Amino acid sequence: MSVSLVTQTCVRPESAEAFARWQGETSTAIAQFPGFIEQRLVPPKPPLQVDWVIMQRFASMEDAQRWLVSPERQKRIEGATPMLVGRDDVHIVEDDKGGRKPAPVSAVISTRVLPGKEAEYRAWERKVAAAQTRAPGLQGYRFEPPVPGVQDDFVAILRFDSEANLQAWLDSPERKKLVEEAAPLTQEFHTRMAHTGFEQWFRDSDSGPPAIPAWKQNMMILLCLYPCVVLFATFGEIGVLTKHFGWTRPETTFVGNVFSLTMLNFLVPWISLRFAWWLKPPAGKSALAVNLQGVAILAVAYAVLVAILSYSIR
Repeated sequence: MSVSLVTQTCVRPESAEAFARWQGETSTAIAQFPGFIEQRLVPPKPPLQVDWVIMQRFASMEDAQRWLVSPERQKRIEGATPMLVGRDDVHIVEDDKGGRKPAPVSAVISTRVLPGKEAEYRAWERKVAAAQTRAPGLQGYRFEPPVPGVQDDFVAILRFDSEANLQAWLDSPERKKLVEEAAPLTQEFHTRMAHTGFEQWFRDSDSGPPAIPAWKQNMMILLCLYPCVVLFATFGEIGVLTKHFGWTRPETTFVGNVFSLTMLNFLVPWISLRFAWWLKPPAGKSALAVNLQGVAILAVAYAVLVAILSYSIR
């Protein structure tokens, strides 16, 4: 079974750009590492999520552990230390066999248990797990024990359908009472929030795993991303930042990425509502016919966008 390394780290505000460059260099280094499958970087989304979240997926637990202790990773970490605030949280999580995608928002709770109190803590964990099944919006719960030599903490991952429901459970009197009961068993614990990537733009009202295929999500994102990139490159990068301020390509590219991601947060939810009939075809209709119709409309939209932008920007 593949495993994921989930790293949550708080970056100094003045170092955000430098950290993004550092992460890009790290991505190049890890891409050559045996067993590496993919990486996803989720930037902060204040006020709920203040951390950068890096999810790195490996083919096996052994591959992930080799990366964790490798000289390449240690060297990369040393270069990032001046940019960070506090400690990193690094967790190893076995991927779901069914390939379930993450929910829109999750809480990753790390707990350091007092020596000799492990059995009592596991009993308490079963108690809190039963209680939170009644929390509105809960989509899933994972409990990961320590991994000797790699991860000393117990890790609990809560998946909720919305930030509001997650925060309501974390602040609930029932949970606070349970946390107080666990105090004599633990040395420390802390909670960090994590948003997912593209899935947060296609929120469903059901509690099951997202049913929208990745290729449909990608087509919708391309429809919104293409004009953002072209317009910024033409008017922002070439017209202002480079010509008038003398910015370099890495600087303008970073700002362009920030601009595009910001615009996508507004455009993708809006356009996905107009294509809801295609993203999740209603029962009783031919899925093939609906899919072909949606692809045809999007193909025409792509062509129109290219034609308009090519004609307007010369």
